[in-house]
Amino acid sequence: MSDAIAEQRVDGGEFAVLCIGGFLLSIAYGVTFLIPVLVGQRGGDEALAGLIISAATVSTVILVILSGHIADAIGSARAVAVSGLFLAASGLGFATVPSAGLSLMTVGFILGIGWGMFYALGPLLVAAIIEPEHRIRFFALLSGSMMSGIGAGPIIGRIAAAWSMPIETAFLFAFLSSLAGGGLYFLLHIKLTNAGKIVPHVNKISFGMARQVIASRAMYSIVMVGIGGAMFGGLSSFQTSYAKAHGFDYSLFFIGFMSAAILSRLFLAGYVVKKDPFYSLLVLTSLTLASILLFLTLTSSQLAYLGGAAMLGLGYGLTYSVINGLAANEAPAGLMPQSLLLFSLAYIIGVFGFPLLAGNLIVSSGVQTMLYVVLLLAVVNLAIVLFRVAYRAMCAN
Repeated sequence: MSDAIAEQRVDGGEFAVLCIGGFLLSIAYGVTFLIPVLVGQRGGDEALAGLIISAATVSTVILVILSGHIADAIGSARAVAVSGLFLAASGLGFATVPSAGLSLMTVGFILGIGWGMFYALGPLLVAAIIEPEHRIRFFALLSGSMMSGIGAGPIIGRIAAAWSMPIETAFLFAFLSSLAGGGLYFLLHIKLTNAGKIVPHVNKISFGMARQVIASRAMYSIVMVGIGGAMFGGLSSFQTSYAKAHGFDYSLFFIGFMSAAILSRLFLAGYVVKKDPFYSLLVLTSLTLASILLFLTLTSSQLAYLGGAAMLGLGYGLTYSVINGLAANEAPAGLMPQSLLLFSLAYIIGVFGFPLLAGNLIVSSGVQTMLYVVLLLAVVNLAIVLFRVAYRAMCAN
């Protein structure tokens, strides 16, 4: 199947709407990296910020599990439109709730409802209309759009600060962007319905299905994305604390990371997917490991800070795209949607759950200790890739 035919299956601008909507909804998650700043201004510390961020874990896990059932009931695109309402509510809540305790944890729980449903169902929409040989490239395009929104969140906060506006401005912007993104997905649902492209009712997951996926080769990618999510969650959620400790401008991290992640997914993913995925992962996970070593050792150079962020964006960004495609293509027959749901679930647990540990590590032992834990996680991911390469070589002999 040629690229032209693959793109013809998503004609009428559906894929463009999907990506633009994804960008707008992802801003709501991106601004959560400003929660340590928000909490600090209200008298809290990194441990409390981690608790608020991790409050989203429970609701996100529940919604990822239920998202397939919801999608089967009302359609994937319409379900994402509903998730936009929850993301908008969380943005408004972070902007207006005056305290930094239980009330903000409740807002975090609402955030998890919206992000869990959107994050799980976006890839399912792509996988349903794209042939297997093209999925990695289209996953990369969608995730590039999402990463743009995630990276834009903290940059909006930095711009607001530069203009002497309160940090709550960024959360209000996320409120408006989530409403707009949800509206686009509702329009997408109408377009898909009129075009007869509604996804079949095959998205729900059961314990039996989950066991089959876990027993398959897709499990390697699912574990790797959970570890990668923990690394990303720790580095991004507390980047403001790291930058403050070393006298850096935290916006440099997000500019470097976002630029590299987006550009690599848009322009390099098509090249990478043509190569052996295991050897690609070997290079990319090594690059991610090297970037974390930079954060640990070169703590006085703004240029090294920017370069480390760009290396992380390149290594992490493309690793995500490759293992996302592997999770779909190595899934048991007929269980590709369920594999992608578990992939999303693992990522969510890592990205929202790890900040709880990271925040307490920073308060008790400092930012450097948290970075050493992130370094250990990077080593584990590299070890998984080395094992897969070695195992395949043994089987070939």
